[in-house]
Amino acid sequence: MEAHPFIQTVWSVLPPLMAILLAIVTRRVLLSLGIGILLAALLIQQFSPVSSFSHVADKVFSLFWSDGALNEWNVNILLFLLLLGCIISMLSRAGATHAFAEWAQKHIKSRRQAKAMTGLLVFVFFIDDYFHSLSVGTICRPVTDRFAISRAKLAYLLDSTAAPICVLMPVSSWGAYIIALIGGILAGYGLTGQSPLAAFMTMGAMNFYAIFTLLMVILVIRGKWDLGPMKRHEARALQGELFDQGKGAPPGVHDHEVSGGRVSDLLLAIGGLTLVTVAGLLWTGAQALSEAKQAFSLLGALENTNVGRSLVAGGVAGLLICGVALVRERTSAKDWGHTLKVGLKGMLPAIYILLFAWTIAGLISELQTGKYLASLVQQNLPIYLLPAILFVLAGIMAFATGTSWGTFGVMLPIAADMTMAIDAQMLLPGMAAVMAGAVFGDHCSPISDTTILSSTGASCHHIDHVMTQLPYALSMAVVSIAGFLALGITASLLAGFVASAVAFVLVLGFWSLAARSKGTEPRTV
Repeated sequence: MEAHPFIQTVWSVLPPLMAILLAIVTRRVLLSLGIGILLAALLIQQFSPVSSFSHVADKVFSLFWSDGALNEWNVNILLFLLLLGCIISMLSRAGATHAFAEWAQKHIKSRRQAKAMTGLLVFVFFIDDYFHSLSVGTICRPVTDRFAISRAKLAYLLDSTAAPICVLMPVSSWGAYIIALIGGILAGYGLTGQSPLAAFMTMGAMNFYAIFTLLMVILVIRGKWDLGPMKRHEARALQGELFDQGKGAPPGVHDHEVSGGRVSDLLLAIGGLTLVTVAGLLWTGAQALSEAKQAFSLLGALENTNVGRSLVAGGVAGLLICGVALVRERTSAKDWGHTLKVGLKGMLPAIYILLFAWTIAGLISELQTGKYLASLVQQNLPIYLLPAILFVLAGIMAFATGTSWGTFGVMLPIAADMTMAIDAQMLLPGMAAVMAGAVFGDHCSPISDTTILSSTGASCHHIDHVMTQLPYALSMAVVSIAGFLALGITASLLAGFVASAVAFVLVLGFWSLAARSKGTEPRTV
């Protein structure tokens, strides 16, 4: 069979690169993704217009129906988004959102406390990054609005706590997935002396990007370090331009918000959503273990759970609780219809972007962009450079493909092959570098689903979120590279941490000098 001229070649990088650059320059995300999709299809079909159009149609259809069955994951995520939109709208109509904002006005006295609440809620919703970004965004947006915290800052707090915590927590959807991959790799090399969980925890300690990103979040919460474009968004918010989010922002539900509601309605709705989702995660995981005739364990359940079904079950529970609140308020049939319509409409922009992102991700997978990028480092390299190079490569792959999970799946086995062939002691550092790089690339990518959902949860313009988070992500990438270079040279975790800490201080010094030179020294608020 003749080799395809574009698959797994430098040409395979062109569609995601084009989509990302156009999205940043034009701020028209759907148009940019659409052009990337068409270019990818043309490359796959070797520039046959009819075949390319048919291929895109098949790819879109496969988002809902594939291999003769419903594409359950995609459909469940879309259903959860619609359910959450209805929940947000119903809470607003019942006055619960307004009541929570009034409560926050009495008990949360400063912008710092409002940001701290947003950051700390990750330890309640760490089970899944989608769940965290959307749920915490719903809870905190009225509070951050009250204290004139920009939607871009809220999106940053959501995104920069969700993935870093999920990738460090073994009891999360991310942790279970990565532990399963590690288990297969260790078994493949006959490394039975260390459990996959122990290896995961060791790699977590080497994940300099996640650790120092969370440290940066703490500094941001304290009121300093509005880097780059974030200064402008914060200044506009303080001047009362909070809701001027620009074209492409998800519409809000403030047009029908009423007063006189109860904080308990919001707490019950989000609490019910959370409890039912967690119960669903454990239940579906336990069922999978039972069918495989395996003993129940918490990690085993999370490794085999059905996240999509659990989120939908939680969404239905939250919707029913909100329905009780509206019945108590004696809402008319007309108001019911309007409320649900506003909720569904509010989530449509996010759904459109997500569908386009899924489509281009599928086409990029066909072009084998990830495998091409991985092949670039499969050459003779000094062993001490390997962790840093794997970090950079995983970051580029996640940025180009828009998926950290896909990057884990491709890059962790490759990292294991490369390190085991050169020096087995570099196995865990190399895989830790891949984990860190995947989260970094995911934070930077406009076509990442977690980036999309973080901007949705904050009701922030998608590209505004990408551009305001970029200086933070790039800064922590520099910190991480310093740590992985030291780790590669010394094989010492302590040396890696010290190098990262020194780089972290230098990066902060750089931003502080840059602010002073412009007369905008970081302020404490």
